[in-house]
Amino acid sequence: MTTETSMTSPERENGPAPEERDGVAHAAPGPAPDRRRWLALAIVMTAAFMDLVDVTIVNIAIPTMRQNFGASTSAIQWITAGYALAFAAGLITGGRLGDIYGRKRLFLVGIAGFTAASLLCGIAADPAMLVAARILQGAMAALMVPQVLAIIHVTFPPQERGKVFGMFGAIVGLGAVSGPMLGALLTQWNLFGLEWRPIFLINLPVGIAGVILGRKYITESKAPQALRLDLVGVVLATLALVMLIFPLTQGRENGWPLWGFACMIASPFVFAAFIAYEKYKIKKDGSPLVELSLFRVKSFAGGIAVQLTFGIATGIFFLVWTLYMQMGLGWSALRAGTTGIPFSIAVSVAAGLSVEKLVPRFGRKVLQAGALVMAAGLLLYIWESEHYGLEIASWQMAAPLILMGIGMGLIVAPLNDTTLSEVPRRDAGSASGLINTTGQMGNALGLALTSVVFFGLIEDDMVFGPPYVEAFRGALWWVVAVLVVISLVMFLLPRRAIPMEEREGAAEHTDSSPEKVPAL
Repeated sequence: MTTETSMTSPERENGPAPEERDGVAHAAPGPAPDRRRWLALAIVMTAAFMDLVDVTIVNIAIPTMRQNFGASTSAIQWITAGYALAFAAGLITGGRLGDIYGRKRLFLVGIAGFTAASLLCGIAADPAMLVAARILQGAMAALMVPQVLAIIHVTFPPQERGKVFGMFGAIVGLGAVSGPMLGALLTQWNLFGLEWRPIFLINLPVGIAGVILGRKYITESKAPQALRLDLVGVVLATLALVMLIFPLTQGRENGWPLWGFACMIASPFVFAAFIAYEKYKIKKDGSPLVELSLFRVKSFAGGIAVQLTFGIATGIFFLVWTLYMQMGLGWSALRAGTTGIPFSIAVSVAAGLSVEKLVPRFGRKVLQAGALVMAAGLLLYIWESEHYGLEIASWQMAAPLILMGIGMGLIVAPLNDTTLSEVPRRDAGSASGLINTTGQMGNALGLALTSVVFFGLIEDDMVFGPPYVEAFRGALWWVVAVLVVISLVMFLLPRRAIPMEEREGAAEHTDSSPEKVPAL
């Protein structure tokens, strides 16, 4: 989740409620907070929950979509990768647009567009239409999601924000955990004979209610300083991503043509042009898409590398895991969804322990242990899959999934704060946006790489059963290798993150520049 917004120092110190004049929130002298703030909170949290569920709900239904459409392997990759790519490409831009044109306005545009795209997904007549609708859905989420924390920040006084952000974290966890199970139930129930389509259509009443109530109860706000949008930076960064991900996804079906290799070779050069332009943009008007000075902070650069590679690992695993259970073992969507419950519970429990007990005492060693525990869980999974073959039962998968869940929980909960621990407070917003964008980029890249590490091991992807089981084991070895690399890259993270209260206390004395709101 990403947002980037600014707040002047007096607002940070006094925390006045916004007062609406001419449709724009300004600092009000009165101490009384906006009485509508809890309704506004419910609206933006519901929208965030809808986005999170939509990310995780799709994987479990992909095998059903494939059988329904007779879709190609690249099409099913694009159903997930297209969303992640559009989301990653638009996250920072969405936050900046909210700062410039109004967060309420961009939130309403985003949720309305997300709802319309959900309808298009639900009525898609063929794979191409579904992929296009998913890309639109990701782009609209990139407009909607960055406004959520910005709206919370300007709506609630400082003394209430801790409780509110805690509630938001709980919603994030609930969305991630409930998505696969909800997707399995909706697919299995086959409501009105619609098969997988209700996983998208369920967004319609939620989105419509969000637009209607959001117009009434959310207060408009903008950045106090004029900002500019770096459109050239957006185009170059997106082009570099597409030139890498498109050939990886389409290459196998097209026999790995020359143009695909040419695009992948050219991608780093386009990315280099993006960096050069950002340097020029900094000198020209000081409003780049990405603040390059952040990469001088070793812990931040290391954290970005971890986010990228971790996104690759999870992008590969969750797609091939679903295909393994349903197309390799022949399980129903519901059985596949319930099999993942131990994993979800383990992630939630380990995440709480990691942040509250372990990281304050052991620092980055906790995150490194998480990567190695995840790798151990995958190795156990590989052994079980080979040992039990097609007769493997859900309960036998519980042990490796619990290990993987514990490992993931140890990483994902403290990673953002550890990465930000040495970043100046004034840059926290743009740094958080970049962290989350990088994670989405890694996810899209991992999904694209399944063409090589999973489908590349299957001669005929329409022959289900043993070929999918063997390809699953082969793909897991790649994920294990990535996790070992991640554990080594984590040496770039600080031994121990500076506690938040110490950072904020120091900032009060050293930082008089506008504050940017950190994102989750």
